[in-house]
Amino acid sequence: MFKDWSIPAVTAGFVAVLVSYSGPLVIFFQAAQSAEISSAMMTSWVWAISLGAAVSGILLSLWLKVPVVTAWSAPGTALLVTLFPDLSLGEAVGAYLVAAAAIFVIGVTGSFDRIIRLIPPGIASAMMAGILFQFGVGVFVSLESVPALTIGMILAYLVFKRLSPRYSLVLLLVVGVILAVMLEDASLRGVTLRLADPQFIHPEWSWNATLSLAIPLVLVSLTGQFLPGMAIMRSSGYNTSAKPIVTVTSLTSFGTAFFGGITTVIAAITAAICTSKEAHEDPDKRYVAGVANGIFYLIGGTFAGTIVALFTSLPGEFVAVLAGLALIGAITSNISAFAAHKDHLEASVITFIATASGMSFLGLGSAFWGVVVGALAYNVLHRRFARCESTQVSDSAR
Repeated sequence: MFKDWSIPAVTAGFVAVLVSYSGPLVIFFQAAQSAEISSAMMTSWVWAISLGAAVSGILLSLWLKVPVVTAWSAPGTALLVTLFPDLSLGEAVGAYLVAAAAIFVIGVTGSFDRIIRLIPPGIASAMMAGILFQFGVGVFVSLESVPALTIGMILAYLVFKRLSPRYSLVLLLVVGVILAVMLEDASLRGVTLRLADPQFIHPEWSWNATLSLAIPLVLVSLTGQFLPGMAIMRSSGYNTSAKPIVTVTSLTSFGTAFFGGITTVIAAITAAICTSKEAHEDPDKRYVAGVANGIFYLIGGTFAGTIVALFTSLPGEFVAVLAGLALIGAITSNISAFAAHKDHLEASVITFIATASGMSFLGLGSAFWGVVVGALAYNVLHRRFARCESTQVSDSAR
């Protein structure tokens, strides 16, 4: 590996971690605010998700000799925000374990591709869009309380997205912190080097957590992370089977769940950074970027206390605005994805509305009901469409 080591590959791994900590990690802080947990527990969460990404990424990259970049489930984390504080930490951990077990079975049996084909793509994308939509709305809600900070961050996002789309989130984080200090009197004096102190969480099992969190978590992880992540790898010329990746990440998820770490998955957005030519001209040597990415995650997890101290020293609205802006791309891609499936668009829209409503019925969250209602609408409306189409064909034949 050392002879394949290169500065571009290491840089790619480092940038991928920075982007993750600038964007998807912010959603975790919103989940923590919803759950009203302590800074110590939040530190444990960050340590766990970083460790899961580090171990699985390094192991898979070295084993398969391809740049496998793993991370925590961003859409799954967004789902948490809608369920806390009604869901206890113990129930969340129990749901993580159920989801990890389900994904492990999918991975070890090699049934990933078959299961993906069974899920109506429009329904899956609509559910994800509905989960993420609330974060986008949160950006403009923040205008009421911190107008200057919000407007400044929106303008910065647009400028960076135009000039440097790959690094826009990192640049937005830096500018957002500066604006928070200048406009909202945020203080960074308490931000010092702090080692992580993992907190064990005793798991609890409940039907509510299984239906509201575990099952939707499996769906969004498969369709929102593994599917696009594998597509990015294959478009870069890596025809690696999904079986070892899904299996290893699920096994990692078992260990990190007890410390608050949500499901480990293959990355999608940051994976493109490490699989591109910028990481290395030689595709066979880009696996170093996956290893470097894991090493930087190890460093970030070790000093998780510092990361938590930084974000907790900033206004809550800052976190909301940063998370919402970071997810605009994901919201756009999912809305575009379900809108592209014209044959069951109405069922997808029903799924989107039900999920985005944030409602709770019979103790179950909106993501669960969005899938249920959407699947019902899909089967009723789509099958009716198929029957009408077949009738028209037979009539024309006569």
